Amino acid sequence: MPAPSRLPQQERSRATRARLLEATVECLVEHGWSGTTTTVVATRAGVSRGAQLHHYPTKAALVTAAVGHLTERRAAELRAEAQALPVGEQRLDRVVDLLAAAFTGPLFVAALELWVAARTDAELRAALVPVEARVGREMHRLTVELLEVDEHRPGVREAVQTTLDLLRGLGVANLLTDDSTRRSALLTAWKRQLATVLTA
Repeated sequence: MPAPSRLPQQERSRATRARLLEATVECLVEHGWSGTTTTVVATRAGVSRGAQLHHYPTKAALVTAAVGHLTERRAAELRAEAQALPVGEQRLDRVVDLLAAAFTGPLFVAALELWVAARTDAELRAALVPVEARVGREMHRLTVELLEVDEHRPGVREAVQTTLDLLRGLGVANLLTDDSTRRSALLTAWKRQLATVLTA
């Protein structure tokens, strides 16, 4: 009999955490690291300060959980979008475009805020490094999956990682000004090189 009463509480806790994580990313995008306080996040999420502290006792814990959670959500969305990808030569172009969009979206902006802040914030850096390592591995694995390639073949693993590094750099370049024209030209050139490596 206790199980039914516990389930709603678990669901409420899960919903509270989700609201906090979503609100954290929104605050990072709008206000940056310095303007994202736990009080501001709790208010935006519509939860009490006590509930926020119960789930995430520090700002570092809150923001790193938010990045991890939303990265996983974005990966699931990318997999869902991949269901509609064409087969054959056009697939590579579309996959690179999907990934490029991920590196210019709100989640990337929020993550970049944390990377910069972590350079001088030891607590944040200690919390963020393992999360970013996991995110990096997952993003690499997802890219291999979407491209439908065998990374055990010579050059494939390096080409996939180079693609992710290129997209990350282009995302940073696009942060202050609209860099879409240059980015489009670079991606067109890289897609040709990537296709050569992956089909060799």
